[in-house]
Amino acid sequence: MKKNIITAVVILGALALIAFTLNKNKKANAEKIAIVAEKNASVAVKTEAVKREEVSLDFVANGNFEPTQELTFSAEKSGKIVQVLAKEGDHVTVGQTLAVMRGDVINVNAQAVEVAYMNAKSDYSRFENAYKTGGVTKQQLDQAKVALTNAEANYKQSRINIGDTRIKAPINGIINKKYIEPGSIISATPATALFDIVNVSKLKLTVTVDESQVASLRIGNTIAIKTSVYPDKTFSGKITFIAAKADSNLNFPVEIEVVNNANNDIKAGMYGTAEFKSAQQKRIMTTVPRNAFVGSVSSNQVFVVENGIAKLKTVTAGKILGDKVEILSGLSEGETVITTGQINLQDGNTVEIIK
Repeated sequence: MKKNIITAVVILGALALIAFTLNKNKKANAEKIAIVAEKNASVAVKTEAVKREEVSLDFVANGNFEPTQELTFSAEKSGKIVQVLAKEGDHVTVGQTLAVMRGDVINVNAQAVEVAYMNAKSDYSRFENAYKTGGVTKQQLDQAKVALTNAEANYKQSRINIGDTRIKAPINGIINKKYIEPGSIISATPATALFDIVNVSKLKLTVTVDESQVASLRIGNTIAIKTSVYPDKTFSGKITFIAAKADSNLNFPVEIEVVNNANNDIKAGMYGTAEFKSAQQKRIMTTVPRNAFVGSVSSNQVFVVENGIAKLKTVTAGKILGDKVEILSGLSEGETVITTGQINLQDGNTVEIIK
């Protein structure tokens, strides 16, 4: 029993010694970490000088071409297709017959309606002559007139029905997709899709510009358009729409109508670049890199370095010029702005400038 007590005391003593040693080492490590942290308290950043330079006011904006006219042409009548006269890739014009529906039943009905109409015309003519001589009453003449009007309406509708057996293009364009073949049964309710028709003789290029750029644009302005697939060709466009309200990114959508060439080289979905020329080609401006701003340009805040210390400054930004931003106030030429590392900074941090 005595031996067990001695063993327990030895173990407890050893544990106490271990705990004391660990605690002492922990304090020593904490002191070392504090010394290292103090040595490495500066935040590594990259910088650039604020410049006053001559800057071009021209700018470009990118977007995708869209057709000014496109539609999925659907059936207006139900029936069976007996002929398809257009295929994918065909150029079609308004009124051109694209397909023919079975019309024998419609033609028979139309013949019967035409006979009824001719009879109604003859009857009305006889009643009109008889009324002049007192052979029929005014009421009988009026009834004959009503019968003629109804027969004429039925006859006109029958002619429309015959015309509807010939499915015609509602717009000029190119057959982009064909949904029917001879023998297809089409329906008016729900409407069966027949053709996709796309008009690419004129296209629409939608781009976005910022508030400093939109102020100089006017509807009707002529804009030079480039495409990535035809770098040596320049197309002419005209501004047809400028948004009255900015989108969620504070940019304004602008639509430019572009007249395609004779070969319709521009296809819907292609990538295009609008080249906006400024009346005032160049101007002397104070500029900083766009990535100098904390968060985004709209924040109007940048960090500058003064004697190795980061200072947060509020500035007034002007025009966005690609990767540069005009500074209207808040900075002077020669000051040093931080362009990389802002995410780790707070006002007053020590910084280490790296190349």
